Amino acid sequence: MSKRTKVLTGLAIGAVVLVIVVLVGSRLYGNWVNSNAEAAPTLGGSSETAQASSSDQDGPGEVDGEYTVGPGSYAGYRVDEVLNGQDVTVTGRTEDVSGSVTIADGTLTAGTIEVDLTTVATPESQRDAYFRSEALETDEFPTATFELTEPVAVALDGGDVALVGDLTIHGVTQAVTITAQAGTNGDALQVVGSVPITFADYDVQAPDLGFVVVEEEGAIEFSLELAAG
Repeated sequence: MSKRTKVLTGLAIGAVVLVIVVLVGSRLYGNWVNSNAEAAPTLGGSSETAQASSSDQDGPGEVDGEYTVGPGSYAGYRVDEVLNGQDVTVTGRTEDVSGSVTIADGTLTAGTIEVDLTTVATPESQRDAYFRSEALETDEFPTATFELTEPVAVALDGGDVALVGDLTIHGVTQAVTITAQAGTNGDALQVVGSVPITFADYDVQAPDLGFVVVEEEGAIEFSLELAAG
């Protein structure tokens, strides 16, 4: 075998090995990303506040009052990506959530929730940096807010309830309907839910870096621990 043939053969083998390494590495990384995705919020799944059984539920009006967002609350996003052909799911979370709600005569009459987007984090710091600086421009738009615009009867049995309001992200406000569930344990309430979003609706460009493509739609998720008083 000539020297030139040996060199070409070596280069070919090296290229094949490199492709295998890239494919295997991408697969392993994708598996790691999927394994780190947080579960969707559920009642009783994130704090000591538990969903009460239907027999323990308070009657209408018995939970009336002002409630504020307390420790154990969180919010964030869930998006699907395609990483070198592999489907992966990414979740970002922050506990920097504030706000309050008002319940009168068993009806949720007012509510405002604010999320600090500058602290939303995943296990990957480079993704977080892009999320903050390029996608959401958190230097200019540091928070996301939801404000209830229609009263809704409070259901404390864990069934679905529709929260209609205005969601503001990246300086853009859209009317949304959030599917939520609520439970009670004594004076404490827990509300969990999610709402699908399309990034373009909020003037957010979904990243496309060639080897990783983020889907055009995602979801905002939350779990709120509401303390009376």
